[in-house]
Amino acid sequence: MVSIARDMMLTVEEYMALRRLIDSERESEGAELAVTQLDSKPKKRSTAYQRKYKKAFKETAKRYKLKSGKWKKGGFKAAVKAAHKAVKK
Repeated sequence: MVSIARDMMLTVEEYMALRRLIDSERESEGAELAVTQLDSKPKKRSTAYQRKYKKAFKETAKRYKLKSGKWKKGGFKAAVKAAHKAVKK
């Protein structure tokens, strides 16, 4: 165990104040880093095929759903297959 001179010890209040100062400094650094990281990320663009597939899926999905809006048994898989087939045409 390391012995510390009595005059070098912190009170509980001093220790907590020091911890709050360190934590607030870390938070502000983290916020600055997060902002710079968000600005530097390039936006992902969808391909032409993805846009066509999205449209085709929305149209075909109606045929494979129940009145309540739930998927029929095996309906989602069938809708995906039908949408891909529609885009290929």
